[in-house]
Formats: sequence, structure tokens, C-alpha cells
Amino acid sequence: MDNQLQTIKRAKDILNRPMSISFVSLIIRGIFVGLITGLIVSIFRWIIDRTLSFLAFVYPLMVNHLWLLVPYILVTLLIVFLLSKILKPCLLDLVGSGVPQIEAVLLNEHHMNAGSVLWRKFVGGLLAICPGLFLGREGPCIQMGACVGQLFGEHSKTTSQEKRFLLECGVAAGLSAAFSAPLAGAIFLMEEITFNFQPQACITALASAISADLVTILFFGVRPCLYLPLHHNLPEGNYLWLIILGVILGILAYVYQYTLLNLRWWYSKVKLPNIYHSVIPLLLVIPIGLWNAKILGGSHKFIAYIGSLNTSGNLLKLLPILVVFLIIRFCFSMISYGASVPGGIFMPILVLGALLGAIAAVILIHQGIIAPSCFLNIVVISMAAYFGAIEEAPFTAITLLTEMVGSVDQVFPMAILTFIAYIISNLLGGQPIYASLRKEMFKK
Repeated sequence: MDNQLQTIKRAKDILNRPMSISFVSLIIRGIFVGLITGLIVSIFRWIIDRTLSFLAFVYPLMVNHLWLLVPYILVTLLIVFLLSKILKPCLLDLVGSGVPQIEAVLLNEHHMNAGSVLWRKFVGGLLAICPGLFLGREGPCIQMGACVGQLFGEHSKTTSQEKRFLLECGVAAGLSAAFSAPLAGAIFLMEEITFNFQPQACITALASAISADLVTILFFGVRPCLYLPLHHNLPEGNYLWLIILGVILGILAYVYQYTLLNLRWWYSKVKLPNIYHSVIPLLLVIPIGLWNAKILGGSHKFIAYIGSLNTSGNLLKLLPILVVFLIIRFCFSMISYGASVPGGIFMPILVLGALLGAIAAVILIHQGIIAPSCFLNIVVISMAAYFGAIEEAPFTAITLLTEMVGSVDQVFPMAILTFIAYIISNLLGGQPIYASLRKEMFKK
């Protein structure tokens, strides 16, 4: 009996000594990466928000004073020229969201000049997004965060694995700061970039994401960046209709992937150097803005506008305008992203998901299947499902939408719809979109 007592271990024999965590210094460096990334992204977000608010003022002004179109077009052509000068030295690193390039760096398929890419992505992203192109801010934010992490690793005494961890910290911090969503930032890193859960890397990335979000709170406050309060829960009797909606969203997600991956081929037919392709969307966006400036940009405000639509009136009048919005948003999102300019696809996808959800909700309400009070529920869960199916990242989608809208009440129907859409898209042959874009960009 005495021998048995001697072999029983106590807490001090099992637990680590206080302050003996092996990677505390790495966490501290990750926090610094997050703070710097948060500052850069917050300034980036602030400029974009103010510029898009200016567009909402200037376009109605141009409608009433058409002569103002002449100086506006001249400024647009100047933007095309400046973009060409910024893009030319490292076009491959700057086009699109930057996420495929980061994946290539982590797979040792590509090397990125982080210092040059950082400032060029910042300025180039503003020049492309601020005029109202249908591009998201999150892609440039993720790549800028990765650049900060890479630079931090290059200018400090770190091992090659620690340098990789710091770059990954920048990725999580960039997405966290772009959407004020730290959990989604860390999960996105695991689900779409590294494809593994290594505690040391994940905890460091989470610390970086939290510190980045802390900076954005100082700029924008604690309100979720896409606050859509859900006052009612979707009744369980309506869950059966989620199966049908999920199948439709999965099919349309595959259509999005198929179209997006053909953009480079379509633009190759344009008899212009790649660095001047921006002239096409930048000029085409002008008549769209003259028609309805609310539709321009990524755009958070447009989703809020969709969520505020009155569904208690004549729904048959509402449906055609939503369909028109969907067609314009889909087509011009493709034209914008394919034009060799810096910009992401997160927000454009979420806008399309919101429109698809709004169309589905209007039809369901008109048929008496769901109550008008559940309109916003369908909009929100459709955003998550469409995004999750295109990105093939259901965990990121659910976490991101939960953090962005500021509500956990609809996680279960959101999970059902996202899972069904993801499975359908996958069965049709869909692939993770960023991995597919990387394979397209870095052909072996």
C-alpha cells in the first residue's frame, strides 16, 4: 500500500512550472505583428469608408450637373495611370486579394518582397476600391498583415519556423482587423491557409488577431462591423426549406467558382497590357454609380440597405429590383476582380449571398411559408452558406458571420444551410477557391 502511494503523482509532478511556457516570446512578437497590422488596416478601412461616403454625395451631384462628369473621368484616367505604375514592378504579387500569393509563399512556390508589396498593396488597394469597384478590403488587409509578419521575422532573430508563424500571425491579424472578427481570423488561417491545427501556431495567431482587433476598436468602436440584429428565431417548422435553399446556393456557388476561374482567360483576349486593364471597370463603374450609388464598393452599407428593406408591402415590386441588383453585382464583381487590380472577394461574395437570401426570403414570405419578421434571418444565414460553399470553409463562414452581425441566435440554421451548400458545391466539383486561384497563378 505504501509503495502504491509513493507511485501516485501529484499536481506538481504533472503541471508545468509557472511562467515556463515555451513560446511566450513568440506570442509577444505575434502581438506586435497584430498591433502594427491593426493600425495599418484601420487607416486603410477609414480611408475607404470616407471615400465611399463621398461617392454617395458626388454621384447624385453629377446626375444634376452632367458637366462634372468630364473632370471625374479625367481623374479616373489618372487613377488608371497611377495604378499601372504601382502594379508594374510586381504585378503577380499585387493582383487580386493576395491570399493565393501567401499560400504560394508558405508552400515555397513563391517569394514575396514584403516591403515593396506592403506599401504598393496599400496604395493600389485604395486606388482600386475607393472609386467604387466591387472589390473587398479584406484581401489586401490579409496580404498587408502577412507582409508585416514577414518583415518582422526578417528583421529579428528567429528560426525559419518562427518566421513562418509570424507570417501566419499577420494573415490572422489582417482578416481580424478587416472585419473586427478575431476568431474568424484565426479559424480562416487554419481552415484555408495552413490546413492544420498546431497549438503553438494557432495560439500565437489568435493573440495577433485579438491585438489587431483591439486597435480597430480604438478606431471604430465595439459595434460589430455589419451589425444586423436578429430579433426573431427561424421556427423549426421552416428548417425543411433550408434543404432546398442550400441546394440552390451550392449550385450557384459552383457557378461563381467556375466564372471566377475563367476571368484571366477572358481578360487575356483584351488587347491591352495587364497593368492597364483597370480602365475597363473604372470607366464602367461610372454609369452604375449614376444609376444608384448605394450599390458601389464592397459593400457593408449595401448589405445593411438590403437588411432594412420593407417586406410588409408589395413583395412583387421588391423582387425585380433585387434580381437586377444581383445581376449587376455578380457581373461587375467579376469584371472588377479580373482586371489585374488589388482587391478581395470576401465582401462581394457576402453581398451576393445577402441578395440571394433576400430573393429567397421574399418568395417564401409571399407564399406564406415564413413570416416577414424572419426576412433578415434568411439574409444572414444565406450569406454564410454562399460564402462557405465558395470558399469551401464552413467553419470560417459561420464564425465570421456570427462575429460580423453580432448575434449567435441563428448558428444552428446557419450551420445546416452552410453544410448543405458546401456539400452540393463540392459534389459538383468545386474546390477551395484560393487554392484554385493559386494553381491558376503559379502553374508548374
